[in-house]
Amino acid sequence: MKRIAALGLALMCLLSVPAYAAPAQITAPSAILMEKSTGTILYEQDAATQYEPASVTKVMTLLLVMEAIDSGSLGWDDTVTASTHAISMGGSQIWLKENEQMSVRDMVEAVTVVSANDCAVALAEHVAGSEPAFVERMNQRAAELGMEHTVFKNCTGLPAEGHLTCARDIALMSRELILNHPSIREFSTIWMDTLRDGTFQLSNTNRLIFYYEGATGLKTGFTDTALYCLSATAERDGMELIAVVMHAPTSNDRFESCKTLLNYGFANYALTPVYPDQAIPPVEVLLGEQDTVQPVTQRECTVLLEKSKAGAVTTQLELAQQVEAPVEPGQKLGELKVLVDGQQVDAIDLIAAQEVPRLSIGGIFKRMLDSLFLQNG
Repeated sequence: MKRIAALGLALMCLLSVPAYAAPAQITAPSAILMEKSTGTILYEQDAATQYEPASVTKVMTLLLVMEAIDSGSLGWDDTVTASTHAISMGGSQIWLKENEQMSVRDMVEAVTVVSANDCAVALAEHVAGSEPAFVERMNQRAAELGMEHTVFKNCTGLPAEGHLTCARDIALMSRELILNHPSIREFSTIWMDTLRDGTFQLSNTNRLIFYYEGATGLKTGFTDTALYCLSATAERDGMELIAVVMHAPTSNDRFESCKTLLNYGFANYALTPVYPDQAIPPVEVLLGEQDTVQPVTQRECTVLLEKSKAGAVTTQLELAQQVEAPVEPGQKLGELKVLVDGQQVDAIDLIAAQEVPRLSIGGIFKRMLDSLFLQNG
């Protein structure tokens, strides 16, 4: 199985960026383009209108499974047993037999790569005890993520009355999955693989993985009523984008629409690392065992910008002139303000890089004597 190491994630600062004019050739009626690290929407078209999501539903299914794995309540090598209910799903599946057992890892791969409904239900039952209990968790998580136009009725996306979401909500849950559970890439970037000791062939339903530079996932969907849906993710030059289209008339339309959105984002936007415009000077410490303490930035900062404004980022230092000991590691000493075209977009705390203990009474007396001797010398 193809393995991709988990990405290290730095904290990013949010900058609201005005969208460019609509990209051409978006044939899907509903679409959105979002940048992962900041959650900034770069483009949207009727993105709040509800549609059936079909198997794009499984983004939430995978999110809850990944959260269970990362919390330790579920293990990659745990054994999942297929129930009568799970094998009855129909649609996309790997044809599980009743009581057939498979590892969590293999079932997650089957859900991600070939959209296996039987595995999705088996995982849901294993995590929550039943599919309805799992669906309740799905709706609760959707509410926590601010998915205001979403109601889940099942964990597969198979047609069900009232099972609805919108492009913006799909982008929100897709962002949560790839931002906080990057190991999903291990599966979402597989083009072809096998299960059951090589006897069952898997081929990714997301053909962007095969031909789009930087594609990282994520999930396709189709039913006769939902039509063709896709949440597509791709990364170039350290920036990962999420393109969602819903209710596209053909499979080709969904892929081409997402490709157009991604091309538009990569062509016009970039993540720009922010560094101080000048060296950060030390801060004087009164009554400390050291005379100064060195401030450092509390976190990294990256600003999402139009490429034409890449040189418009400046910084301003605001530092305390002096502090009194003791100084604790991480104590705030000032701020680094981040500006774009003169407008502040973020403020990063400047903190003490190390501890500075307070002088003892003896230490204060010794320092006074040393100062006196220096003056008389």
